[in-house]
Amino acid sequence: MHLLAFDTSTDTLSIAVQRDEAVWEHSAPGGAQASTGLIPAIRGLMAQAVLGFDGLDAIVFGRGPGSFTGLRTACAVAQGLAFGARAGRGVPVLPVDTLLAVAEQARAAHGCTRVVATLDARMDEVYWAPFEWQDSGSWSVPADFELGRPESVAVPAGWTVAGNAQAAYGERLAPDAPHVHALPTAAALLRLAPALLAAGAAVPAPAALPRYIRDKVAQTTAEREAARRAAALPATP
Repeated sequence: MHLLAFDTSTDTLSIAVQRDEAVWEHSAPGGAQASTGLIPAIRGLMAQAVLGFDGLDAIVFGRGPGSFTGLRTACAVAQGLAFGARAGRGVPVLPVDTLLAVAEQARAAHGCTRVVATLDARMDEVYWAPFEWQDSGSWSVPADFELGRPESVAVPAGWTVAGNAQAAYGERLAPDAPHVHALPTAAALLRLAPALLAAGAAVPAPAALPRYIRDKVAQTTAEREAARRAAALPATP
């Protein structure tokens, strides 16, 4: 299988290309740099793999949740590359949930099979969802993902918290649970892709859209002030 995968949902840009059984990987600082560095890095990695865009079976990308700017960048690049391939006939696009990719990376790197995947959502909040590895060789995926303060993350006994949120929130995030650092890497996207493609999860380029959990990037000054005042109020008995 020939696949291009990339994720720009965090502060790390991750790209991987698969040609048959061989995989080439690239990582670099993401964030604001992803919008300018993603396409040149993709072209460089595709050249290393001696693979053209017309030869891809699918373009795989992390659809979110995550950085608003990063998700828009990933969608735009996935759509553009998919549209332009095969003389305009295009190639399929596979959007993958970033929290699912965090769980997969935790499994591959640390052997975790019951994972509460987390990503720092900024604004004193965390994206999170539970995933359990099944005997069938795939993950159980919850219908909805959560967004809340670090203290709201619920971790069942025997489960592991994975992601990048502990670095930001420390003991506020599930202090009694084991933690591992894991990001939604492009290599994790490649490992998830075959089962998702077989299940019919690929979409045409126009349907390659982000998954937003929060509907705004930042609070206004008035909203921040209201939140500070609310936090200062005494608790109601």
